[in-house]
Amino acid sequence: MKSLSRLGTQPASLPLAADDILEFHAARLLLLVKICGTAGRIDGLTKMAKLDFFTRYPDFFDVARAAVSKTDAPDAAAVGADRAVEASMVRHHYGPWDKRYYHVLAHLEAKQLITVIKDKKSYQISLTALGRESTQRLAERPSFEPLIARLKTVKSVFGAKSGTYLKDLIYRLFDAEVGKREMGRVIQK
Repeated sequence: MKSLSRLGTQPASLPLAADDILEFHAARLLLLVKICGTAGRIDGLTKMAKLDFFTRYPDFFDVARAAVSKTDAPDAAAVGADRAVEASMVRHHYGPWDKRYYHVLAHLEAKQLITVIKDKKSYQISLTALGRESTQRLAERPSFEPLIARLKTVKSVFGAKSGTYLKDLIYRLFDAEVGKREMGRVIQK
């Protein structure tokens, strides 16, 4: 993964994918903690990863939302929106996971945008004052409007659920796509 600050020496002719950029993932996770968290905090890496999964995979989110809310109505914010998976995740022990999480969380903590505190067997990921200020600036940018709309919808459906509930739901609903997928393999749409 590359940081935008280190790309100045790279030839402009080389292709650059958003998925390869550290700041792309950092911005999404900051907004996820702000919008999907409670008072700017998410309790548990599992919950963070599963909320991120539903944000990144809108088609899986629609199926899961219909299963828990007994509705087939598509997300109003997603109608006509780009439904592509921007950044794929892999099958891990506890369901969808991104091996870059530890790198991105360490980056955000080093930049003093979040704190990560171990509480028994779980980690609490919280925005700092600087993190709240930064997410406010991100939220004011038009380019983040579709992501923010998706995050708000994900929160409205799954924000109050635990990470274990979300993991179990994903395994129940997406056994072929996630549960039976080989460890470390990319989850396909």
